[in-house]
Amino acid sequence: MKQRKNSTKSVQAALEAAGLQCSIVELPDSARTAKQAAQAIGCTVAQIAKSIVFRASDTGRAVLVVASGVNRINEVLIAAHFGESIKIAATDFVRNVTGYAIGGVPPCGHIGELQVYLDRDLLELSPLWAAAGTPNAVFSLTPEQLIQLTAGTVIDVI
Repeated sequence: MKQRKNSTKSVQAALEAAGLQCSIVELPDSARTAKQAAQAIGCTVAQIAKSIVFRASDTGRAVLVVASGVNRINEVLIAAHFGESIKIAATDFVRNVTGYAIGGVPPCGHIGELQVYLDRDLLELSPLWAAAGTPNAVFSLTPEQLIQLTAGTVIDVI
C-alpha cells in the first residue's frame, strides 16, 4: 500500500473525528481542477465538491466555499452572507489557514478557523467527491455527510 502523505493523514483524522467512514483514494494523476478530478474518478464535474478559499477585505478572515465543480462562485453573494467584501485568497494565505496547497484543499481538517459556506446545488448530487489534502487524493461522501463534516451554511453560490 502506498504511504500516505501527512496532508491526507490529517484529512483522514478529521473524517474519523467527525464519525464518518470515508476512505481516501489516491489517484494516479493530478486532480488539481474539478474537470481533472471528474475525469480521473469517472463522475460528473458537478459531483466534485471544490473548496475555494477567500479572504475578507477588511478583517482578513478566511472564508471557505465548497461548491459544485460546474459552478462559478459569485463573490458578491458570498460577501452578502458573510457581511464583508471578499476576494480570492493568495496561495500563501490558503496554505496558512488551511494547512493545504491550492488544488488539494479539503472541506475539513484545517489548521485555522474558516467560515464555511456550502453550495446548495451539492445537495442534489450524490456521491460527492472532495479533495483529501493533495492534488491526487480524494474521498467520497454524501451531501448530508458534507454538512455534518463542515457545519457549513448552505447557500446559493451562483
